[in-house]
Amino acid sequence: MAREDDLGPRLAGRLTYLLKRALVDLDALHEQHLESSGISARELGVLLFLDGREPESQQQTAARMGIDRTTMVGLLDSLEDKALVARRPDAADRRRNVVVLTDTGRATLEAATIASDTAERELLGELDDREAAQLRELLKRVVSRPS
Repeated sequence: MAREDDLGPRLAGRLTYLLKRALVDLDALHEQHLESSGISARELGVLLFLDGREPESQQQTAARMGIDRTTMVGLLDSLEDKALVARRPDAADRRRNVVVLTDTGRATLEAATIASDTAERELLGELDDREAAQLRELLKRVVSRPS
């Protein structure tokens, strides 16, 4: 990360800059650590969302995750091409397809979660366990506020 001397205190202390810089750094760490699993951080997010849930349609999944439909189709196409998810007819309504994890998807999810945990630990390396947990809780409060 650039030093405050390089950026000046007005930019270096802005929440927009700090959050963006942390995200850029975390994306780079995820790219590095997830490489062996063959998925991206966004794809991992979809697998984490699908894991242990009742199967939903891709439209429902997109809406719940806050991802536009076109982007979700691309993510699911990629995951399906990798045999990590499958689109199947809904048992309750044959006109509707639902998205489910495959056995390969579950195995990839386990390995990728470990890799993601490593990336997050590296990003938060300057924080002790209590501080890292506090940061997560504070960010949860920020993102869960009413719209």
